[in-house]
Amino acid sequence: MNEKIKVVIADDQYVARSFFEMYVKMSEEYELAASLATAEQAVNYCLKNPVDLVIMDVMMRYGLDGLTCAKTIKANNPKIRVILVTSTAEYDWIEKAKAANIDSFWFKEYDESPLLEIMDRTMHGESVYPGSPPNLDFGMTQKISLTERELEILRELTANRSNEEIAEKYSISLNTVKRHIQNMLNKTGFSNRLELAVNAKALGLVVHDEDRTENRPKKTL
Repeated sequence: MNEKIKVVIADDQYVARSFFEMYVKMSEEYELAASLATAEQAVNYCLKNPVDLVIMDVMMRYGLDGLTCAKTIKANNPKIRVILVTSTAEYDWIEKAKAANIDSFWFKEYDESPLLEIMDRTMHGESVYPGSPPNLDFGMTQKISLTERELEILRELTANRSNEEIAEKYSISLNTVKRHIQNMLNKTGFSNRLELAVNAKALGLVVHDEDRTENRPKKTL
């Protein structure tokens, strides 16, 4: 009889961890090796124990984020398969995950494929990534109506960046920044840049890298 596939779960939300545990236990092929509340715990566990598959959330309230720790796990042991998951609609992380050789990526709230299917395909050697970004209602429009540049600027607005700072970062003129913001206001019906930022952040429409990588105090477990 073949040994079961050893799975490590890392998610700071208890409900999400329980959900993932259920998926692991649904299949006779998988065995829950550890269910952890921080990404750093997963890194340390993988260094000391045999692990075949890691399911890890990108965003963590405590310690390092999942994308950073997933890179470390793959660097330490490329044979460990890693599935990054998120409940936000931030599609920018897809390219970052691919660049870090992360095996697969799954949107908790928006992916039509069940997690167990992603797990099976990943363990059979596939790299499974969403074919298109999640599309959400955003004011009077939808995310899909925003251009890539508008989404870049929207990320900066969620981090409370000034128009001048945004212009400098993307090497564009101040008038161009203002034009993109006005275009988003026209599309969404929001009154000002603050409403754009607040609603985008509340929806998880975009997530600034600083919000992902901010090193928060570690939780006492």
